[in-house]
Amino acid sequence: MNTVLISILQFISLIISIYIWVVIIAALITWVQPNPYNPIVRFLWNVTEPVYAYIRRFIPTNFGGFDIAPIILILALQFLQILINNIIARLY
Repeated sequence: MNTVLISILQFISLIISIYIWVVIIAALITWVQPNPYNPIVRFLWNVTEPVYAYIRRFIPTNFGGFDIAPIILILALQFLQILINNIIARLY
């Protein structure tokens, strides 16, 4: 049973890692003027903007034209990933 739980937790950790990279790429793309009709830009917007909106609802994230929602999201995901990795270490 532990091996199944460990595998599931490792998969969740992998998904979190991939999503962190998506957030980083989306944040970097906003520094240039991307074509909003580009499918990659639309995908990044659709995947990240709902989470940013949720964060912005509770925390003011705009400081002098600089949006820190991606930073807050990455920190939260890193915390979650560390928590999952600690659970995995205890199950071994």
